[in-house]
Amino acid sequence: MYKIMIVEDDVKIAELLQSYISKYGYEVDSCRDFDSVMRCFQETRPDLVLMDINLPSFDGYYWCRQIRLVSTCPIIFISARAGEMDQVLALENGGDDYITKPFHYEVVMAKIKSQLRRAYGEYAPKMEERIVEKGGLTLYPERMLLSNGFQEVSVTKKEADIIELLFKQHPRVVSRESLLEKLWDDQSYVDENTLNVNITRVRKKLQELNIHNAIETIRGAGYLLHLSWIKEE
Repeated sequence: MYKIMIVEDDVKIAELLQSYISKYGYEVDSCRDFDSVMRCFQETRPDLVLMDINLPSFDGYYWCRQIRLVSTCPIIFISARAGEMDQVLALENGGDDYITKPFHYEVVMAKIKSQLRRAYGEYAPKMEERIVEKGGLTLYPERMLLSNGFQEVSVTKKEADIIELLFKQHPRVVSRESLLEKLWDDQSYVDENTLNVNITRVRKKLQELNIHNAIETIRGAGYLLHLSWIKEE
């Protein structure tokens, strides 16, 4: 079952879309916290997003760019803006399609089905999923999931990059420079605290899997992954 997330501040339109799309067997969630669209996205983990442009605080273009930092899932804009430049901006900001209001629900469904086929179905590029394993943990970078075999937690793209590098470098120390180079193209514009924040987030994700003290900070060198959670036979 595919999951659709609707980001639409007109409650009536959001409810009608949700009701109509659900009839076709899709799981549908509406984001109502327009200051925390990324949190909604990470909690919902949708296969496709329907995104309005005119939203409180930040517009749909902004949220589309934020989603593109962590996911390639299809994003279809739905907006009352009918100008050609609006449609161009939607595509340039990472959107996959554009529907103008008022719309026919049949058109919305046709476009949803088309994008899902292209992303996951018969038209999707056939590639083997990349999997990175270490110490009983499995990282799925494309799906942005980390699993211990019994539970799984969602991770952001940057968190996945950190975990992957720690896995691949183990048992060696991973330097801060290596992490900065992998996570950001231009290290000179990265605040020193930014990497610390991302490492803290990775530690919290590991704690959600009941793995504690897995990443040690080696002063002046970088970070070291410990596999102490593995039980001896």
